[in-house]
Formats: sequence, C-alpha cells, structure tokens
Amino acid sequence: MPPSWLARYGAACGVLLGLSIGVPGAVEAFTGETTATSFVIGLGAVLGTPALTAFYLHQSAAAGRFGAVAYAVNLIGLGLFAGVSFALNLVIFYLDGPVATALLAGPTRIAVFGGIGVFVVGTVLFGVSMLRARVFPRPAAWAYMVSLVLLTALAPLPDTPLTSAVHVAVCAVLVWLSASVWSAAAPAGSAGPQGVPAVPAGGR
Repeated sequence: MPPSWLARYGAACGVLLGLSIGVPGAVEAFTGETTATSFVIGLGAVLGTPALTAFYLHQSAAAGRFGAVAYAVNLIGLGLFAGVSFALNLVIFYLDGPVATALLAGPTRIAVFGGIGVFVVGTVLFGVSMLRARVFPRPAAWAYMVSLVLLTALAPLPDTPLTSAVHVAVCAVLVWLSASVWSAAAPAGSAGPQGVPAVPAGGR
C-alpha cells in the first residue's frame, strides 16, 4: 500500500480528472464543443499520472510483475495521450479547418495516432492487471478498459452524443476507482477495529 497521503492525493486527482472529462462531456451533449469545455478537457489530462500511480500502488502487492509492466506501458501511453488531448483541445481546436487538416496530415498525424495506440495497449494491459489482482471491483476494472479505449478511439472524431456518453462513463469509473483507493488509505494513527488507537507491536 502507498503512504496514506500519496494514495489520497492520487485519488483526489483521479476524481478531478474524472470530473474534467465527464462534466464537459455532459455539457457538450447540449451545446457541442465549446472553448470552455475544450479548455477543461485539455488541461485536465495532467491529473492522469498521479491518479494512475495511486491505482497501481493500491494493487501493486497483488499485481506482481505483469502489473508493473502494465503500469509502465499505461503510464507512457497516458503521457502521450495527455499531449494528444492538449493538442486537440487547446491547439487544433482554434485552427481553421484547412490548417488543422494540413497539420494532421503531416508528422503530427503519426504522433497523434501513435500516442493513441500506445495508450490503448497500456489501458488494456492495466485493466487486465486489475482483473488478475482482484483488488479493485471487477466491474470497475472492465469499465476502465472499455470506456477509456472508446474514449481514445473517439478522440480524433467529431463530437456526437456517443462521445458525450463515453466521457460521462469514464468520469464514473475514475471516481469509482479513486473512491476505492481513498477508502483503503487509512491515515496513520487511525482507530483500530474497536475504536481504540492502534498500538505498534512491542508496547508503547
């Protein structure tokens, strides 16, 4: 288990990350993509690294070597996808159609789709590691894989009601996983099972 402060920090980042994806996604179902929603989504991705780290540390003892490899791949993919999200929402969003099309037809296209591919592989591996470790609820592990893979597949495409629904689903699963980490992070000196402060072995 990670230290309590690190687990809760990562869990809090996970909740904020989920909200930065889900709330704009829900709004866009009615308004379409706007400057405000793109801004929130583009910046929110930075919270993914501490959230994923907290998820991994929560299950690291049970996840074994496969879990460590899955985390490493997902972490790299997350960094790439965060860059893709930033570019799509805070750079390309403001370019004229022909300029954006020309940009995505060059080397940027390779970087964008390459980053998406690495993130998809990492997400699937980490989801499988959660299923194998059996620390997180199994429905949450499945939802992590499916919703995030759908999110990455839809990211380069025009927004639709399906896109908004997937954003909300990702928000829900990230909050669910974060809540599991938060609830398991017992602060130092917390009460024992009978409400009595725990005493280290060997007396006071």
